[in-house]
Amino acid sequence: MATADTGYDPSRNPVDLIEQVAANHDWSAERTTDDELTLTVAGSWADYQVSLNWREDLETLHIACAFDIKVPENRQAEVYRLVAQINEQLWLGHFDVWAEEGLIMFRHGLMLHGTVATTSQCEALLRAALEACERYYQSFQFVIWAGKDSRHALASAMFDTEGQA
Repeated sequence: MATADTGYDPSRNPVDLIEQVAANHDWSAERTTDDELTLTVAGSWADYQVSLNWREDLETLHIACAFDIKVPENRQAEVYRLVAQINEQLWLGHFDVWAEEGLIMFRHGLMLHGTVATTSQCEALLRAALEACERYYQSFQFVIWAGKDSRHALASAMFDTEGQA
């Protein structure tokens, strides 16, 4: 069984395992409660605030990854269009806009019904969130600060460069 390889005790909260993963990556971590952990992770474009919460009643580990972009009121409609277009392309998780705070965040839940989390599952959960934020960060920037429409902003994030200059 995979959990035997990690040394993970199944009676432990999966947030404990995430805390170990964070320490292995030298990420700043703050344990706010037994069921909640907040990380700060440096990305290529921004520092990401990652919140992980364990809901025992749902047997789900939830991740929310936000970056420091505030959506001004005059760009909200276009940002909502961009979020809808991005979410159509995602296999895991989704982006949300918290209107009151003007925050953009990626969210996903890892359902563990009847099982325990493994190190590789936790790392994959974190990787999915961070890769999505890194991939689409510039699209949000183009809409919010450059005034681009969502289709053009998204197209800018969809092409991959190869090689080095």
